[in-house]
Amino acid sequence: MLTKRIIPCLDIKNGRTVKGVNFVELRDAGDPVELARRYAKFGADELVFLDISATIEGRKTMRNMVANIAQHINIPFTVGGGISSIADVDDLLHCGADKVSINSSAIKRPDLINELSDKFGNQCVVIAIDAKQIEGEWTVHLAGGTIPTQMNLFDWAEEVEGRGAGEILFTSMNNDGTKTGFANDALAKLSETLNIPIIASGGAGNAQHFIDVFKEGKADAAIAASVFHFGEIEILDLKKELKNNNIEVRF
Repeated sequence: MLTKRIIPCLDIKNGRTVKGVNFVELRDAGDPVELARRYAKFGADELVFLDISATIEGRKTMRNMVANIAQHINIPFTVGGGISSIADVDDLLHCGADKVSINSSAIKRPDLINELSDKFGNQCVVIAIDAKQIEGEWTVHLAGGTIPTQMNLFDWAEEVEGRGAGEILFTSMNNDGTKTGFANDALAKLSETLNIPIIASGGAGNAQHFIDVFKEGKADAAIAASVFHFGEIEILDLKKELKNNNIEVRF
């Protein structure tokens, strides 16, 4: 049985880790390098770094910070934000990233997924999907959740898998930062429909939410931010709780 992964997420703005609710009302959560070092030391399976304002500000990812973080961790490292070309990915991999996460650029030019998968392998390509449930329909958003599209979550997820994505990072905008649990119904549908791993994001508030996302949501990995950043949940304690509930994790 494959082990389930616990992944802290560093949302970066102006060089600091931030966290909000429903993608707004951001507050400072600490120094990214120090947080990354702590997570690598205390049980995180992977780390995700998202430069959340890069696309909106029309700039590239903060490469110096990516390189600095990579020097201090020994776990798989996914980087996203402002990535729109093979050259961008090549640059970030040289800075120490193991995988890249693309979102808006994939929506604007889906062929980018094929190009990156062909060049670097699908294990390197994570497609991040920010979606919001509106009147019962899951609608994909771009530019850090600020712009709604006409795209349906499940249709887009199937397309990106077909184009060579290695994983999907699905964030429920409805659940983000609320600490009320993950969007398990949508996650379960994605997991049942697709053959690639699904990373759940948005809504973690306690250990039971992680148990539920793996058992009910059938996710392969779960991301959280504020509950880790502010010390509300310790990763090793969480893994012990998951193990006690017959969920395989790596210590």
